[in-house]
Amino acid sequence: MKILNILWVLFFIVSCSKKENHPYTFYYWKTSLKLNQEEKKVLEKATVPFLYTRFFDVDKVGGKFQPVAIITKDHSFQTDKQIVPTVFITNQTLLGISSDEIHFLAESIHHLVQKKAEDYGLKINNEIQIDCDWTAGTRNDYFRFLKELKKISGKEITCTLRLHQVKDKKQTGIPPVEKVYLMCYSTSSPLEKSDKNSILDVNILKTYLSKMEDYPIRSVEVALPIYSWGIISNHLEKHRLINALSQKDLENPNFKKISDHEAEILKDGFYFGHYLNKGFKIKVEEISEEQLEDVIQFLEKKIPHFNIIYYQLDSKFVLDRKF
Repeated sequence: MKILNILWVLFFIVSCSKKENHPYTFYYWKTSLKLNQEEKKVLEKATVPFLYTRFFDVDKVGGKFQPVAIITKDHSFQTDKQIVPTVFITNQTLLGISSDEIHFLAESIHHLVQKKAEDYGLKINNEIQIDCDWTAGTRNDYFRFLKELKKISGKEITCTLRLHQVKDKKQTGIPPVEKVYLMCYSTSSPLEKSDKNSILDVNILKTYLSKMEDYPIRSVEVALPIYSWGIISNHLEKHRLINALSQKDLENPNFKKISDHEAEILKDGFYFGHYLNKGFKIKVEEISEEQLEDVIQFLEKKIPHFNIIYYQLDSKFVLDRKF
């Protein structure tokens, strides 16, 4: 009997210490739908049967609602995953919007999503995800739009949730959806002078999500960053971004390394497709496996169970990653 009790305690300890296995998939956020062999291989191994695919953005141009950067499809875009159409809406689109315009916007988005799915033979599921960095000033109109889109489309409407919308939930409100996608990146602006990683600073994230367990929507999926970029600073401390740079890109005889992730340009010239002057500085921001694991372990104490959606599916970002 004593031996059985000891075995039971050991089994309990092992069970509790076992790492939770989170099903995962990806966002696809390029305007042209195409997949190379590496991306296809990685996507096939993903354990969630969906690919969250940006269809278009919506902005207000000259006082009119406009779809921006609508997807096109290449013959290489073949997958067994069901496509979840994702639409990004700028916050300014919602400023001063009327009830009639909310109805028009919802109807237009639904029709364009359906048209693109039919045009390209995409196997879409019963969900439309809306990505919007809504604020206290636009929340009521945005929430009305989400309800209207659900009524018009007959689909499950979900939305993204940014860190400040969790921290300031009394001001920004709770969206009228049954599922949200928590965006665990963009913890600060890359265009401000800072020694922090603007893609993901884990300490900032933990501060913003300290009360995540109290968030009233219980169905939460987690979006994690795997992208990288280089922040270029000129002599006036003005900044711009170059996508998909890594520390390896700093190994250049025309660069002087300042740190593991920073370098100064020693010679004018074309670098990464851009003309950069002597004296310009490059700061590379990328995300380590340790950072991602830290975030996952933190969220496991806040959210009962969650899938992970990595941002984004691109061979530049998925090579050598362990998912």
